[in-house]
Amino acid sequence: MIVIVDYGMGNVGSIANMLRKVGAAATISADPTVVAGARKLILPGVGAFDRGMTNLAERGLIPLLRRKVLEEGTPVLGVCLGMQLLTQRSEEGQCAGLGWLDAETVRFRLEDAGPASTLKVPHMGWNTVRLCRPHPTLAGLETGSRFYFVHSYYVACHDPALVVAETDHGGAFTSVVAKGSILGVQFHPEKSHRFGMQLYRNFSERG
Repeated sequence: MIVIVDYGMGNVGSIANMLRKVGAAATISADPTVVAGARKLILPGVGAFDRGMTNLAERGLIPLLRRKVLEEGTPVLGVCLGMQLLTQRSEEGQCAGLGWLDAETVRFRLEDAGPASTLKVPHMGWNTVRLCRPHPTLAGLETGSRFYFVHSYYVACHDPALVVAETDHGGAFTSVVAKGSILGVQFHPEKSHRFGMQLYRNFSERG
């Protein structure tokens, strides 16, 4: 069973609907007993970094998630804010992140794009990904696949080996990261039609 962790910050219903479309068994829960029994985890998220970490802490989920992912090797997919929470810290707030990735979350700075640029923050809408290395969850998704983004912050990796894919918005930024059983995507697969369906299908069936 895939458990979508409900900590009050995500598009959990949309993710569950997409998983059902690809035939994956999934449930939405913040119950520690349910989370502990998960075969795979999805950490969604929309909103502020500090609120996300505070909500996880208030629900007593941080030690459980750490044990599941870091000790037991349970596959986890962080989506949007959920990806950012995997990092050590964020420029958006004061709370420490989960710290599972050697990375931090930083705000877009578009000053270098030039005065004629029409780029804005937040980065919102459809954009393409450029694959940097293969990953099973991206099987069948080639460079140029389009996903839906809504974010003002992105993950800056200190370890370049973490980077799976990049996207351009005033310069390249990391849009997919992976380390062992940990995967993060900055976009919203549940809003990304056939490309998102392929990603969720891969996540549910592989590994």
